[in-house]
Amino acid sequence: MKEKFSLKDELFNTAKVQKIAREIKAVYPDFDQKEFEFNIVEQFPNLELKERMYHIRDMLAGYLPRDYKEAVDILLKALPSELNTNKYDNDFGDFIYASYSEYIATFGCNREVLYFSFQALREITKRFSVEFAMRDFINTYPEETFQMLELCSLSDNYHERRLASEALRPKLPWAKKINTEYDKAILILDNIFYDKARYVTRSVANHLNDISKIDEALVIATLKRWKASEKQNNKEMEYIITHALRTLIKQGNEKALLLLGYKKDPNILLSDLAFYQDEVPLGESLIFDFAIEAKEDCDLLVDYIIHFKTKSGKTSPKVHKIKKLSLKAGDSIKISKKHPFKANMSTRKLYFGEHKIELQINGVCYAANTFVLNG
Repeated sequence: MKEKFSLKDELFNTAKVQKIAREIKAVYPDFDQKEFEFNIVEQFPNLELKERMYHIRDMLAGYLPRDYKEAVDILLKALPSELNTNKYDNDFGDFIYASYSEYIATFGCNREVLYFSFQALREITKRFSVEFAMRDFINTYPEETFQMLELCSLSDNYHERRLASEALRPKLPWAKKINTEYDKAILILDNIFYDKARYVTRSVANHLNDISKIDEALVIATLKRWKASEKQNNKEMEYIITHALRTLIKQGNEKALLLLGYKKDPNILLSDLAFYQDEVPLGESLIFDFAIEAKEDCDLLVDYIIHFKTKSGKTSPKVHKIKKLSLKAGDSIKISKKHPFKANMSTRKLYFGEHKIELQINGVCYAANTFVLNG
């Protein structure tokens, strides 16, 4: 039987602990490498992912010099080479170094060493992004940290430029909440929306998607302004707009749809809609098909929404993409879709009972049906 994947074991394991221990020992001969490794790994079976990160942080405090600057200097000297600055995307580095930035957030978020800590974080982020650790600085020293991130947005290193956006995201997953004005970050995003690295522009788009859940008007106005500036090439600007508006599009927001070129009520005829099951056994698929005929030239965004039954008995909607279409007047197309209901899904726990499915085109529901998920 195939062993179940464990993210915490993938990111924090014996080999990775031994790696950082060797690197520290190489620059700090007094470091008790073996005891450090043992005291960390011994506790791993009892700890979840972020707990392992904090445990390493605490062990660093116990085995490095008590003087903060001296300890951080050792960590910086022990860092591996910077990540490849010629890459375009997906250059995340090794999560094990997140413990270093947590060490700085825990012991160096104070006025006396503030700018020393900032510089250290800028070095570490070239090996693994430090956006989680930055949240403490944003909350404690908002003006100073904003100025530091503004400098990062102008850096030659795209890891620093990405950090300028990622650290200030108002709804950053896994991260502490920040007590700062979400709209102020637009000043920083203005510096990097025309970046050449997808690693940066994806963060910009994710940042705007976060803001869209708070202030949709600001996001739409910002995207229009960026597009009109022509600073970013058309293909990448289209990517940013599409990715930034994904939540609003799923909600059928008319202004977001128009910005992407989709008319709210296109002149189309939906026909031959067929749902082939009233009941779907767990492990099998829901199958449906339909036809679309265009009465005018139109661009269509075709989705379906499944309202999953939850543990409480209520439902939770999830939008799924089918395809984007460009049809001429008189064109027609037949579309078939199969949605699997897999047991042991990692992203959602499935519950038996009645579910609902809706067919959505350009943000408008055109048809709906119910089915029962059973064992």
